[in-house]
Amino acid sequence: MEKLIYAADDDANICEILKTFLEDAGYRVKVFSTGDALFEEFVKTPSDLVVLDIMMPGNDGIIICKKLREISHIPIILLTAKDSDLDYILGINSGGDDYLIKPFRPSILITKIKSIFRRMDMERSRHGEYEDKAVSFADLYYEPKHHGIFCNKKDLGLTVTELSLLKYMIQSAGSAVSRDELLNKIWGINAEVETRAADETVSRIRQKMRNVKSKAFISTIWGFGYKLELKE
Repeated sequence: MEKLIYAADDDANICEILKTFLEDAGYRVKVFSTGDALFEEFVKTPSDLVVLDIMMPGNDGIIICKKLREISHIPIILLTAKDSDLDYILGINSGGDDYLIKPFRPSILITKIKSIFRRMDMERSRHGEYEDKAVSFADLYYEPKHHGIFCNKKDLGLTVTELSLLKYMIQSAGSAVSRDELLNKIWGINAEVETRAADETVSRIRQKMRNVKSKAFISTIWGFGYKLELKE
């Protein structure tokens, strides 16, 4: 069955562009002029992915993203017209899986969406393979039955992208993993397409690991990438 995507933007032209390109890519699409209208529809009929503009009338995209996170781990891509650190921080803390800065090429959005869906489909189909087996490091462990990562029996509450990245880090524990490798393995894109997605997702995972007081932490290998290791 075709994937269903909800998109919200108060610019009617952008809504029309999103609807046209996403439908041409083979998805079912519903567009909304406000995040509130999208959330109301999502509660009744959940979609497979959400695209949210940050600046909208009523509750903005950040608030709607947080509300969606309270009821779902659905992949969320945020759109912003501002290239500022504040927007990146807001995006990290609100639970978005990825973001795009306006103006953007629709083809880049399609690439991101296809990558998310491809990763989700691969994880569902990999029964019995290494990626779908229980793996652990320190007090973190991935439980395939519940498709979650836990610390001392506490679910970290990870989004789809966060789960994929941390699971990959657990499988590579003790070894340095480059940003380029993460972008390729987790997002299915190269560094020329996106350079900050990995950094922002790692920042969000770190906070969730601190929330459960994990003995593991993700260290930064400056100029290269990251390593999952034990706290000293």
